[in-house]
Amino acid sequence: MRSALRHFLQTEAAGGIVLMGAAALALIVANSPLANAYFATLALKAGPLSVLHWINDALMAVFFFLVGLEIKREWTDGQLSRWGDRVLPGVAALAGMVVPAIVFLTIAGREPGLARGWAIPAATDIAFALGVLALAGKCVPASLKLFLTTVAIVDDIGAVVIIALFYSGALHWGALGGAAAILLAMFALNRAGVKALWPYLIGFLLLWIAVHESGVHATVAGVLAAFTVPVDRDDAVSPLHRLEHGLSPWVAFWIVPLFGFANAGVSLGGMTPSSIVAPLPLAIALGLFIGKQAGVFTGVRLSVALGIARKPEGARWRQVYGVALLCGVGFTMSLFIGGLAFADPAQGDAVKIGVLAGSILSALAGWALLRTPAKRAGG
Repeated sequence: MRSALRHFLQTEAAGGIVLMGAAALALIVANSPLANAYFATLALKAGPLSVLHWINDALMAVFFFLVGLEIKREWTDGQLSRWGDRVLPGVAALAGMVVPAIVFLTIAGREPGLARGWAIPAATDIAFALGVLALAGKCVPASLKLFLTTVAIVDDIGAVVIIALFYSGALHWGALGGAAAILLAMFALNRAGVKALWPYLIGFLLLWIAVHESGVHATVAGVLAAFTVPVDRDDAVSPLHRLEHGLSPWVAFWIVPLFGFANAGVSLGGMTPSSIVAPLPLAIALGLFIGKQAGVFTGVRLSVALGIARKPEGARWRQVYGVALLCGVGFTMSLFIGGLAFADPAQGDAVKIGVLAGSILSALAGWALLRTPAKRAGG
């Protein structure tokens, strides 16, 4: 499905640029005379949830639904369909989750209550990273774009597991049983050969309600529902492919930028140098900027050195390192996990500062290295 993958990369890259603009706009608004209206609107109740919670719990479930569709497609007929293709991004992603967590815990782990944020620098924001990669121009080989995409997808798998295991509340077994029944019914639709999309979309809505009431974070429903949607590797218009193509523009250009706008706004008025280098923001920033690049690049070098994987075709080690830097752009997932880890507004602001600092540093360093001619940067 090369054409589908090209469409996905183009959509994600353009969406990443829109996301950058949404994040910048949030910072501007949060530090302008509109700040009070901005924060009041996010806190406004709309039915059972606030506007912010509708964005983070409901709209982001659609984002995770698309993530699940992408994971299933890649696992079925894409870059993760063969075990040999899974080794390099798998090792790189795993190392890229473990090392940032170690960096975070080394800096902030001994501070009371902060160890809960260990997973914040663990995941890569695929849209933001591909947006920066697009700005680097055509000097980056296609193999590295695919590598970055597959690493981010494996990262997403890890992030979903982390959210389900470590950032869910007390379980309500009745609702959890209802969610399990709905999920089994959706798998039964798949096995029965139902290819119409509407039964799966209704099932997704019902599953989201049940999971939301169960104590497991509601966005996990998106990934679980996606795994039930039928896919045919020989059919470009199978239900999964149609749904993925239909959802991609909405998620890339509306849902994720709206999430960025709602979550990136932080008042910088009372910020001091000491607040920037406080344990929580510093641990997040260095986890993303130092931990991510170290983990991903070391994972690639070790995999190639041990002969268990091959370096991306046509790529120089300098370019691989540049992409490893871009893996430190954790914006969407990092803000999302940060919101689950810390409910205190002051800690929430510290999370935003750390995520923005680490992601911006990673984006700028990766872009600069990838744009630097090889003769000036070495091979």
